[in-house]
Parts: sequence; C-alpha cells; structure tokens
Amino acid sequence: MSQRRALRTPASTFPRTGLRSLRLLLCGVSLLAVPAFAADAPPKTFIPSLFDPAHYLPKPELGAIKTIRFLTTDDFPPFHFALPDGSLAGFDIDLARAICDDLKIACTIQARRFDTLVGAVKTGQGDALIAALANTAASRADLTFTAPYYTTPARFVTATKAPLSDVTPEALAGHTVGVQAGTAHLAYLQTFFAKAALKTFPDQAALRAALREGKIDAIFGDGIALSLWLNGTDANGCCTFRGGPFTESFFFGNGVSVAVAKGNIPLREALDYELDKLAKDGTYTDLYLKYFPIGFY
Repeated sequence: MSQRRALRTPASTFPRTGLRSLRLLLCGVSLLAVPAFAADAPPKTFIPSLFDPAHYLPKPELGAIKTIRFLTTDDFPPFHFALPDGSLAGFDIDLARAICDDLKIACTIQARRFDTLVGAVKTGQGDALIAALANTAASRADLTFTAPYYTTPARFVTATKAPLSDVTPEALAGHTVGVQAGTAHLAYLQTFFAKAALKTFPDQAALRAALREGKIDAIFGDGIALSLWLNGTDANGCCTFRGGPFTESFFFGNGVSVAVAKGNIPLREALDYELDKLAKDGTYTDLYLKYFPIGFY
C-alpha cells in the first residue's frame, strides 16, 4: 500500500529541487499567528482553530446514512489504542463518538491492522477511517478527505532554563540545533536556518538525550511527539517548547482528516459539518486538553 501513515513515519528528506522557489514564496519562516512564549513563563496550552468561526456549514441531510462504521487501529496512543479490557480509547475514538452522539445515529468503531484499512473502506467493509492516515496524492486516489481536524506542526524545544528567548533564524545563528537525520525537519532547517549549527542524530532517543545533557542548544522535530515527551517522565521537566509552531504543508503535510470512500460526498459533508460544529461548541477543546495537556501548537 502506497499511503503513508501521518506521524508514525518520519518524512523523507526533501530534494533540493524546488526549494529555491519555495524560499521566495515563503519569504522566510512563516508561523501560525500565535505569540512566542516568554522564556521565564510556562507555556499556556494553545487550542488550534482550524475552522472559520464566522462561517457555519449548513446541516446536511443524512438521507441514507443510518449508521457509520468507523475503522481505526488500536496501537497508536494517545489517538487510538486498546485498554486492558480490549475496549478502544483515545482522542480520535472520543471524537468519533462525539460525532455520532451529535448526529444521533448509531456508530461502530472497529480496530484493524493499519495496512488493511484503505482496502476495507474501498470494499465496503467500513465507512470512514479515523486512523491518522496522511492526506497525500496517493491516498486521495482511493479516498475522499474531510477538512483536517489537526495538523502536524514542527516545534523547537530547549532546556527549560536556556537563555534563548526566541527561535528565529537570526536568534539561532551560531547555536547548535539537533534534528533527526533523513527527515523533513532537517530539510526545513537546511532551507531556513542555514546559519545555525545543525547536528543530526539517528533517532529521537539520541536527540533528546543530547538536549538533556546540554550537548546541543535546541532540538527541532514533530510537535506532537515532542509534546508527549515533554508531558512524560523521561523529560522530567528538563525542557520546554520555545516559540510557536511551524506549519508549512510542503514540509509537514496537509494535516489529518477523516477519510471515506472516494465519491461518498454525503458522508464527507456530514463529517465536515460535525467537525466544524464540535470545534465551535467546545467539544474539540475539551478532548484536546484531555489528551494533550501540553499542547503541540
């Protein structure tokens, strides 16, 4: 299967072709419009807003939609995972249940092996995937995607007491920044942070250990994975996010959406309506804070 799972597999290093024009297009580093956190203050969890608050989608006619069979996996915490009794839990699971509760229709959520999910939807064994499937040209050949309900931003992390107050290309010039080899995060730094001293590591464990031990000044990587690390015992309060999220889709993807069979427009419209509604009524915020007390934005 050609589809790549979002988050789980680091993106390959981007080819240099096309990056020069991208530099001109972006005119430097673009950030979401959120303030950088002060160096001496704990970061406040920022809730992403991916839906236009001034625009409300019309409620779709459900018509023939009497139930939704969601497919996912049980091995990708905190998004979808199995509890000791075998029941499913996680951010995506709770979101799917909230969608069904609001639509007032019956739903099932079944865990399958990740590499079987697309085929199951294509052959009618399920209706919708809520499984961190990357929205790529390859996956769009088989599936139709809703609007994204989260993206996969990149973030900088430094030691909690580090003197760095900003993470702009100018502020990091001459500082040692660690990054995992062979990733889109490395390609991004090479493009926009060329004056920083970049040091690559073979995996996340080595990268994080170098930061804890003071061998590098900062690390740059996937914001979701880093938020889970910062909230865990391994980090033990050593480190903190610095600055805001980096979200360029050319490097970090188009975000994560619910996927349905190609051409199933009624179901996609119903899911888009619910994602928009749950974001505006506070349900999404409650779930985000439940699973990501240290947010990844």
